[in-house]
Amino acid sequence: MTVERVQSGSPWEDTIGFARAVAVGDRVLVGGCMAIVDGVLHGEGDPYEQTRTAISVALSALEGFGLAAESVVRTRLYLTHARDVDAVARAHKEVFDAVRPVCTLAVVSGFVDSRVLVEVEVEAFRGESP
Repeated sequence: MTVERVQSGSPWEDTIGFARAVAVGDRVLVGGCMAIVDGVLHGEGDPYEQTRTAISVALSALEGFGLAAESVVRTRLYLTHARDVDAVARAHKEVFDAVRPVCTLAVVSGFVDSRVLVEVEVEAFRGESP
């Protein structure tokens, strides 16, 4: 089975030694995406905007495999404050309401950059539709 990898150019990829997305067979896995684009945090202090941006980063990684939001079958949303659940959920619903992937939402103690409020992971299926 072939393994394909997509790099995003994040400096963390070289520091930690990872790929933004990996495809194995029909599955495409996208690792934790934050609202940091070209070294700039978008939506500082705004969990809704950070979620929208992080989802956009994740979907950009899927584009490397010719996929979009419609192919997503699982999302994982990690946030630092339970008070942000409604804002994070609203952003997720705007993108995935018609798709309805399996979703896990968890509150974590924090991220490497303390300004980050949300991190998003997605898994997609690139096989034939039933």
